[in-house]
Amino acid sequence: MAFLCSATPIYLSNIEKMTLKFNDTQIFYKVSGSGEALVLLHGFLESSKIWKNLIPHFSKKHKVISIDLLGHGKSGVASETHSMEMMAEAIVSVLNSLEIESATFLGHSLGGYVTLAIAELFPKKVDGIFLLNSSPAEDSKERKANRERAIKVVQKIPEAFISMGISNLFAENTRDLYIDYIEELKNEALKFPVSGIIAAMRGMKQRKDRVEILKKFNKKKIMMCGIEDPVVPLIESQKLAEKAECELICLSGGHMGWLEQDQFLKKYSFSR
Repeated sequence: MAFLCSATPIYLSNIEKMTLKFNDTQIFYKVSGSGEALVLLHGFLESSKIWKNLIPHFSKKHKVISIDLLGHGKSGVASETHSMEMMAEAIVSVLNSLEIESATFLGHSLGGYVTLAIAELFPKKVDGIFLLNSSPAEDSKERKANRERAIKVVQKIPEAFISMGISNLFAENTRDLYIDYIEELKNEALKFPVSGIIAAMRGMKQRKDRVEILKKFNKKKIMMCGIEDPVVPLIESQKLAEKAECELICLSGGHMGWLEQDQFLKKYSFSR
């Protein structure tokens, strides 16, 4: 089980950067703005920096909490496997330290998996669910086998895995437009501990199916998908959204379609 100590401020400005102790390691997070709480959870091989262009807009109406998931960004490694349940507990520990009773969650890919785990384990904490290029379904057998092979690649040549993995997040026909951003993401991910990357992959491989959790969630819930997303294909998102009785919004682009279309998110209302 997790244990808490007092949160430690690192830097104060319009964005407050803080850390929290969780399972003998550190969770890094940032807080900005005031109003209804909005929690931003990044994807695999990303960090809370991914939201840097959106936080100024979101914080005009919300208290925005962006968190580095375990093994990513400035957060530490807590286990050989970072299950979605463990990550959910870490996120809720942050919210409890901030005395936030409930929040709307915006999760990209891995962040969406964690959001659904929170919805199952801590339902009173969740006011709304927004899944960006994510899925409520568990991995297929083929996907699980691919993750196991990928873990072996990471153990041997992490640089190659990170380089290819991040490039593939973007639609092939738009990668040249985001070459500087892709390089920035790669350079940051290369600083992540390999053990943290592997722990996340194991957690994603082992995660349970939460289609019924999303279906039973009776508050605001939306899935946003990329038309050219190779990770969570459009046809899969359409089927899952229908099955989970969830609104589906389709954006152009790949697995980072939401980033390529950030003007849409800047105008979107995440209020209850």
